[in-house]
Amino acid sequence: MQEGLYKVVVNHEEQYSIWFSDRTIPDGWRATGFSGEKQECLDHIDQVWTDMRPRSLREAMGG
Repeated sequence: MQEGLYKVVVNHEEQYSIWFSDRTIPDGWRATGFSGEKQECLDHIDQVWTDMRPRSLREAMGG
């Protein structure tokens, strides 16, 4: 069973997720430019999302 293609999306707090490539991205999210099979997208997120804190919290903590 082929799962289809996904795209990596990010919100204003710089939190990442995946979304089906053939569906409209929900409000509040934007495409990062990376797409592929589900596991490829999840692996990409593991590489780029190294600080799980929301952006507002990072900024409030000074880093």
